Amino acid sequence: MVFRFTILSDEVDDFIRVIDMDAEATFLDLHNAILDSVNFKKDELTSFFLCSDEWEKEQEITLIEMDTSSEYDNLVMDKVKLGDLLTDEKQKLLYVFDMISDRSFFIELSEIIPHKKLSKPVCRISKGNPPEQMLMENDLSTIDKINLDENFYGDESFDIEELDGEGFEDIDFGEGNFSEDDLNY
Repeated sequence: MVFRFTILSDEVDDFIRVIDMDAEATFLDLHNAILDSVNFKKDELTSFFLCSDEWEKEQEITLIEMDTSSEYDNLVMDKVKLGDLLTDEKQKLLYVFDMISDRSFFIELSEIIPHKKLSKPVCRISKGNPPEQMLMENDLSTIDKINLDENFYGDESFDIEELDGEGFEDIDFGEGNFSEDDLNY
């Protein structure tokens, strides 16, 4: 059985990819097919999410094993076949390719083609430029350029005497305003 996925972006109007894959392929195979179709580097953390019809995130399938407090099991891309979780046409998925900014591709299982097999993914349609990939900097040499002296976290002239007994600065409430007694928490 072959799955046909339609992939869109909410960042680029004319972007579309249509990828056909065998149902026995893994989510890692789909991950690689998507990244190949948009020429993204493959060294960033990503996740798939099975979604409701309203695009609400449900089950997550991660690139690497992660400890989560999710109500769902922890699934990893290289261990889960597409056919294990996808059974219906129009099934929606999010592919989060930028975890920091929560940027995603919107994917729909647009067609299930029975009695066919594919040995490798095929990108049937590739139109428009993908959104720009923002790469995480793995170069720690920039830390040397940051001045981490005593001023880094705030005012070096901090005076504990500026605070009252409860740790708050004395506040001048002025005339006609409320008083400190008006602050009943």
